[in-house]
Amino acid sequence: PPPPPPPTIWRCGRALVSMGYPMNFQVVLLCGGTSKKLFPLVSQDVPKVLLPVGNRPVLSYVLELLEASNLKDLIVVVAGEDAAVLVGNWISAAYHDQLNVKVETVAEDVGTADALRAVSHHLIADDILVVSGDLICDVPLGKVAATHRRQQAAVTALLFTCSTAGPSDWVPGSGGKDKMKQPAPSDIIGLDISHQFVYFMSSGTQVEKELWIQKSILHAVGQMEIHTDLVDAHLYAFKRSIVQEVLEHLPGIHSIKLDLVPYLVRSQLRFVMAAAGDLQTEDGGEGLQAVEKNCFPSRPTKLRCCAYLAGTGNYCARVNSIQAFSDANRDVSGEAIYLTGYLVSSHNNVVDPTAQFGSKSTVGPHCMFGEGSQMGDKCSIKRSIVGRHCRIGSNVKILNSVIMDHVTVEDGCHIQGSIICSNVHLQERVTLKDCQVGPGYVVPSGTEHKAEAFAKRERN
Repeated sequence: PPPPPPPTIWRCGRALVSMGYPMNFQVVLLCGGTSKKLFPLVSQDVPKVLLPVGNRPVLSYVLELLEASNLKDLIVVVAGEDAAVLVGNWISAAYHDQLNVKVETVAEDVGTADALRAVSHHLIADDILVVSGDLICDVPLGKVAATHRRQQAAVTALLFTCSTAGPSDWVPGSGGKDKMKQPAPSDIIGLDISHQFVYFMSSGTQVEKELWIQKSILHAVGQMEIHTDLVDAHLYAFKRSIVQEVLEHLPGIHSIKLDLVPYLVRSQLRFVMAAAGDLQTEDGGEGLQAVEKNCFPSRPTKLRCCAYLAGTGNYCARVNSIQAFSDANRDVSGEAIYLTGYLVSSHNNVVDPTAQFGSKSTVGPHCMFGEGSQMGDKCSIKRSIVGRHCRIGSNVKILNSVIMDHVTVEDGCHIQGSIICSNVHLQERVTLKDCQVGPGYVVPSGTEHKAEAFAKRERN
């Protein structure tokens, strides 16, 4: 007889099942649009979630994670009509009938909570899973769902430890002399000693030199650990009824991370403090009665805000900046290459069988060389990714760089620590160091550039 299913997480229809109980989750995938933080990599033709990481769109990683958890009914929210068409068409072409996707469009300048509010009328399940489309992660979603359901939480946030690695010899497009890898921006998060409950959450950019926490809060919760080594992964399980009530009654909440989750955490503490008789010491915000009357007509008896901490063996990162894009490409061609699904050669690299090479040309370890790409004689590629259908001339050196699809690099070019977007043309003897070249740009022959960004003027 076939072996029994795993005892903790398995598939059942289209509902995530964990610990033997159906989770009944709806998924909202927030894909953004053309993020300014990723200029000049993004454009009207390439929204953020379609940028390549390891020669595949970053969106493909989270879609695979959802599909592996049998979460196939998705509401995909995209900022901007053009970006929504591009994302919707790519999903349809790449996944055919594998996913049931509804694409919703929001304005380009709305926050994440505004985007969730815009699709709130589509939400009917008991719980919803809200995920950022720029997340690359291998944390089993069933475990996050099980934690959320077991604790009967209003919100459960996935947290991971930020990387503070030392010197890195690959920081494409860093644009500076210091080649140290900068630590990922961490958040300031207060947890109970068991690391199950969130008592405080703030972005590290919102806190300057001092952090003030009221004595009444500490008295109510007992003990709290303040962590500055954790990052909010922007993957949340929400109690649907709670989040709908808050979004409906508080139109000033615009961001999930900066507004919605901290508000729920504060509301949780009001319930705890009321039970402890310390509510009168709460300052700066509505009291318990206002919370109940204005935001929670359902009058819950308690709120719980929980955390799920990714294990040290898990990979978790967001591609929401130039450095994060560079770091993710380095990781998926190295230690996290298992996420790509590619076959790794005996030389510890990934070279498509359709690629063509001239004489005395080499592709080193931790490199990728994409489908249909060609390289001339006496070329060297080290710790870099080359996309699909690229044309690379002779005597070309590429080091610590990302080259996207359909790029032409003529003879004698030297590229170091740079990001070259699709359809770029580097004419003969171009030298680039720590540069970013936007889609379709032509760099004239014989020019040398350092720490510069180039972009074509967008069409109206």
